[in-house]
Amino acid sequence: MTVFESLNETTDKATDTAERYVKASKEYFKLKVFQQLTLILSLITKFAVIGVLLTLGFIFMAIAGAMALGEALENMPLGYLIVGFVFLIISLIVYYLRERINTKIISSVADKFFEE
Repeated sequence: MTVFESLNETTDKATDTAERYVKASKEYFKLKVFQQLTLILSLITKFAVIGVLLTLGFIFMAIAGAMALGEALENMPLGYLIVGFVFLIISLIVYYLRERINTKIISSVADKFFEE
């Protein structure tokens, strides 16, 4: 075997190994992207379903609470105003805590996204 034949054989082996590595890496990344997309889609779906149900529950509770307060105070509009102000205060608290909420969401999604 000459030096050129040996060099040619070694080059062919290296090329084959590199091609197998590239194909395996491509398949791995496709699976990783699929995993992340399905994870995100399932999280969004769960949040949407739970969010809609919670919203409906809060609406009915707010109406019932406003009616109960209105009857207790013998002034229905006042009951609705009190419940409205409670929601306004809760909204302001959430607004001021938005950076903490963003940080928490980003860190939890990053943990899921970058886990190997």
